[in-house]
Amino acid sequence: MKITAIETFQVPPRWLFCRVATDEGIVGWGEPVVEGRADTVRTAVHELADHLVGQDPLRIEDHWQVMTKSTFYRGGPVLSSAVAGLDQALWDIAGQAYGAPVHALLGGPVRDRVRMYTWVGGDEPAEVADSIAAKVAEGFTAVKMNGSAALGPIATVAETDDVLRRLAAAREVLGPHRDVAVDFHGRVSPANARRLLPLMAPLHPLFVEEPVLPELGAQLASVVACSSVPIATGERLFGRREFVEPLAAGVSVVQPDISHAGGISEVRRIAAQAEVSGATLAPHCPLGPIALAASLQVAFATPNFLIQEQSLGIHYNIGNDLLDYLVDPAVFRYVDGHVERPMAPGLGIAVDEAAVRRADEVGHRWRAPVWRHADGGFAEW
Repeated sequence: MKITAIETFQVPPRWLFCRVATDEGIVGWGEPVVEGRADTVRTAVHELADHLVGQDPLRIEDHWQVMTKSTFYRGGPVLSSAVAGLDQALWDIAGQAYGAPVHALLGGPVRDRVRMYTWVGGDEPAEVADSIAAKVAEGFTAVKMNGSAALGPIATVAETDDVLRRLAAAREVLGPHRDVAVDFHGRVSPANARRLLPLMAPLHPLFVEEPVLPELGAQLASVVACSSVPIATGERLFGRREFVEPLAAGVSVVQPDISHAGGISEVRRIAAQAEVSGATLAPHCPLGPIALAASLQVAFATPNFLIQEQSLGIHYNIGNDLLDYLVDPAVFRYVDGHVERPMAPGLGIAVDEAAVRRADEVGHRWRAPVWRHADGGFAEW
């Protein structure tokens, strides 16, 4: 079997899909994108296609090594995301070629269903409570929310109280048997994190995500040590070597994104690396259906998996949502906040190619918002 063609499709709301075709009629799909840089990653995918076209798609590890190491300048979000989408597509092809879901090729399932969490919005405690109540009514047992709006280097008393009031409102709705994760989104300085986390501990968050920016990794150990709240990070780390420092700092949860961190091949290795340190895996995935399908294949085969993010109904998905590009949306049917193990070969989904091609004619130019502090200075979004 040989790869004959690689195509990319920029589909709303902010995604990029790739299609890898073979001379035996098997087609694999992947999702290579950096949110807000889809055009850039699209170019990188087609540069990597120069290596893949004409090659045997089943030599997945060899292709991964060549794609990541054959140029003098390596790594970074654009290249790692291009590799990630192509890697997903190659695993999709392999599963179809062998007549098995990808999780079977990764050693077989270690669980029968995967727990999911959903994002909730709301700036005020009452809005948070209402949003969470709606998700609980849908059957979800875990939610995630932003911890705050933009924060200065040292939060005021009012800003600190706002973080705690919103978390308290969430806990009141969820009760003791459901979970809330809090995303600091890199908006919180190390000093703010060390002040906030001990105050949040009595409200028992499942984890606090990205308490400081990834480039402030030297501060992470002090943040982990300041409270009992489990710390999660990793959505802006792009390979296993970048997880060495956070794991040494004592993070409890690693969150590589399967569309950024080298695909199924590398996320699988990051999960094993985390297991050695006693950490769990909760893949970052606010993206489309292919990324979620790939994440779930890893989740079903990973012993130290914790919980899976998914984007259905997230605020980014304006006009198009997670299920719009699937032939059978039932594969992502959530029951009691869980999804059952997919049994179809490959990634376990059937992409609606006609819908994808129509969407690519529209495309998108999604960009992250630019925030400002009250004094006009740049604020972390």
